[in-house]
Amino acid sequence: MKISADFIFKKTCRLCAFAVLIFISAFFVQLALSSSEAWKEFGLDFIVSGKWNPVTEEFGALNAILGTLITTLIALSVALPLAFALALFIADAPEIIAKPLAHAIDLLASIPSVIYGMWGLFVICPVMQNIVQPFLIETLHFGKIPFFGTQGNGFGFLTAGLILAVMVLPYICAVMRDVFKMTPPMLRESAFGIGCTRFEAAKDIIVKYGKRGILGGIFIGLGRALGETMAVLFVIGNFMGAPSSLMGSGTTIASTIANNFAEADGLHKSALFALGLILLAMSLFIQAVSQYYLHKTDANSN
Repeated sequence: MKISADFIFKKTCRLCAFAVLIFISAFFVQLALSSSEAWKEFGLDFIVSGKWNPVTEEFGALNAILGTLITTLIALSVALPLAFALALFIADAPEIIAKPLAHAIDLLASIPSVIYGMWGLFVICPVMQNIVQPFLIETLHFGKIPFFGTQGNGFGFLTAGLILAVMVLPYICAVMRDVFKMTPPMLRESAFGIGCTRFEAAKDIIVKYGKRGILGGIFIGLGRALGETMAVLFVIGNFMGAPSSLMGSGTTIASTIANNFAEADGLHKSALFALGLILLAMSLFIQAVSQYYLHKTDANSN
């Protein structure tokens, strides 16, 4: 029996597809088994408890979960407008300007996260402590805003969020840039022809035409920020208490695991595996939501 190349290609693709499902299932099984001791000891209270004391063996994931969500929201709030503006500018700029700028932004994605962390520790933290935070609190009076904070030492959620924003910016910008370039020139020229401004053409034509791609870019940035470890570990302060303000120190799931895993043992180690399981579940949930919205958007466009 002669086996055709098409048959081999088909079976190989099917095997790769099933391998992805097997790997994801294996991650869940391994984390579930390794964290079983923590789940038996604390149950679902582990998720809603803010305690973290290795001495008394009391552990909870709430503070790490909140820190992860806070830094991710800050990162997306800063990165999305910048990525949108940069992508729109690059899509319409002359080639002599657009090409070097696009390459420069893409190079940001190739910088290792530990370099971002060192840059944040030695450059951004002093700038935040001596210039940015005093300006925000004393000049703009942001300290009156609830949860913003009235003092800071340069470390904390705000600094970590800004570092993450720089890290996710090239991913979101790259996707948006390609989406904007795929918008038919006829649509934009028609919008300009009826008197639309550039902002109106971008809002009503370009964004609506490429909303599936834009959503995809946003979720890529969200997934990148959610699990970042080293850059956040350097600048967030690694305080295991409950988040008190954006200026205050805290922790995330990934930084907690990286900061504690080397000396962890027994129940402590099991609690860290439980945190890893929660982070994996959060990532897959975001991917599921993104696929749902992309599918819904595609259905509505048809």
